[in-house]
Amino acid sequence: FTVITLTTVGYGETIPLSPAGRWYTMALLVIGVGLAFYTVVAFAAFLLEGELRRILGRRSMQHAIDALHGHVVLCGYGRLGRAVAEKLEEAGQPFLVIESDAAREAECESRGYPSLLGSALDEEVLERAGIARASAVVAATASDADNVFIALSVRELNPRVAVHARAETPMAVRRLQQAGASQVVALHQLGGQRIANAIVRPTVVEFIELTTPGSGEEVDLEEVRVDPGCKLVDVTLDALPAHGVRVSVVAIKGEGPLRLNPSATDALRAGDRVIVVGDRANLSRLAELAQGA
Repeated sequence: FTVITLTTVGYGETIPLSPAGRWYTMALLVIGVGLAFYTVVAFAAFLLEGELRRILGRRSMQHAIDALHGHVVLCGYGRLGRAVAEKLEEAGQPFLVIESDAAREAECESRGYPSLLGSALDEEVLERAGIARASAVVAATASDADNVFIALSVRELNPRVAVHARAETPMAVRRLQQAGASQVVALHQLGGQRIANAIVRPTVVEFIELTTPGSGEEVDLEEVRVDPGCKLVDVTLDALPAHGVRVSVVAIKGEGPLRLNPSATDALRAGDRVIVVGDRANLSRLAELAQGA
């Protein structure tokens, strides 16, 4: 009676059993109920462990995001977002992706990119992305209206951050500039200009492609920041070869406006950003000298 009560099979027996038959039936009941209970528990554990793994994964990701400073917040992981992410990864620039599509967000995780599943239109998501600590924001969604809204939200949360936005129409360019975007990229316009220049000025385009940062095999175009206390402070451009650096300085951006084609007697100052063209070895040497002690 204890066994049939605990196993909920009911009272009584349809056919009277011998003592041996009763022992066999009790063993069958206990083993059967045990197997059924084990199956239910194993299935529940599978579901709970998967959910727990996702929760722990999200918490771990949030901890990693909370540790970011001076990072780039990339809103949207479409074709443009992927291209931006790849270049940022190559340059060693910390960044994270905000993506509302779960499949794209999973792709970010598979590639090791810090990411948040949510909408960049939500201020709470932007705050979780560390917008107050970010150095730049890229509004790369396919919607001009969304990019304008993102630019406005970012400007409200962090007025100092640089906002780079994608635009599809001339009206969107104006709206994004009014919203406070630091740079607006009209993809169709840039593509058209690139094709036209390739036809009219093929040699110029070839040079630009050759000096695209990170893509040249021999010659590269880079931006180097002169840190305070480094060996290049107060060094004139004509004195760079004496420091083992042979590059062409294209422009210098200090406190004032950008200085194109600076004079050989111009001296580098702490905080200057120097645009230079040269081979990789000399560019690496310049970057080492520009680092503060």
